[in-house]
Amino acid sequence: MKQLVLALAGVIGIVSAQNAQNPSPGNSPAVTMRKPKPVRIARKQLPQQQSQAPMVKSAPRRPANIVAYSEALSRYQHFRHSRFWWKNHFTTIVLVGGGYYYWDAGYWFPAWGYDPSYESYDYDGPIFTYGNLLPDQVIVNVQRALQDRGYYGGGISGALSPATRRAISAFQTDEGLEVNGVVDSPTVYALGLI
Repeated sequence: MKQLVLALAGVIGIVSAQNAQNPSPGNSPAVTMRKPKPVRIARKQLPQQQSQAPMVKSAPRRPANIVAYSEALSRYQHFRHSRFWWKNHFTTIVLVGGGYYYWDAGYWFPAWGYDPSYESYDYDGPIFTYGNLLPDQVIVNVQRALQDRGYYGGGISGALSPATRRAISAFQTDEGLEVNGVVDSPTVYALGLI
């Protein structure tokens, strides 16, 4: 009986050895030797002499969240609406000079009809703003910058008068900007106000 058990155990051992699978390379218990990576030593570069070539000033870029003047014009609500309508559609409405303005997408726009007693606007269109400035404050800064550059000779009034618009147009022409005579983002950037 012992012989039968031993013979049976031998047969089972041979059969299981023939059906056994080879372990996969990732599950192999044996440690594989990898070739070490070569060590690379970077040489320290000596500072080069700086050339005396003048630096070229790149054109100012508009941030991604500022809409173009043409898009601001398309957003302009140039219709008379009641105070109730304006308050339901825009969160920021201010009285500046002789009229109310609403803020939308980086521009101030005249709010026609908000208060019929205050509807005196020097310019009927969008005025680009930055740094939480009101429209007249932006225009004052533009007038000062144009005056410093010799484009504007009038008084600093905060009004987008015909003389201010002519000065803006002359500056835009010299700077290669779109000539529209208004305070838009490329003009404000080119003046260095932002």
